Parts: sequence; C-alpha cells; structure tokens
Amino acid sequence: MLANGSAALLCALILFSMFAINVALGATGIGALIDDLGEMLMLLASTLFFVVGVLQREARAKTTQR
Repeated sequence: MLANGSAALLCALILFSMFAINVALGATGIGALIDDLGEMLMLLASTLFFVVGVLQREARAKTTQR
C-alpha cells in the first residue's frame, strides 16, 4: 500500500486541514465544532503523523541510496 510514509503524511494533512477549517469556522462567528482540548489533540496527532511520515521517508531514502 503506502509504505513509504505517504499514508502518515496524508493523515497529517487531513488532521491539519480539519484543524484549519475548525479555526476558520470559529473566526467567522459560525462557531467552532471542536473545543480547545480537541484542537490540541488534533494538532498533536497531526504532528506525530507528520514526524512518522518524514522519518519513514528518510529511512527509505537511506536504504535506496546505498
């Protein structure tokens, strides 16, 4: 499937997009769908997925370079 880190990076992109949409909704006055704790957890998960995806890509680049 997506073993080169693409799946983790895609999850990070989706989570960060959800966070950005939630912030935009809150800024326009419509009202945020997720509270502060949910936003923090979403950013934490997005960051973790991003780090995992980058590390997987670096590991694959090192093995294919040799």
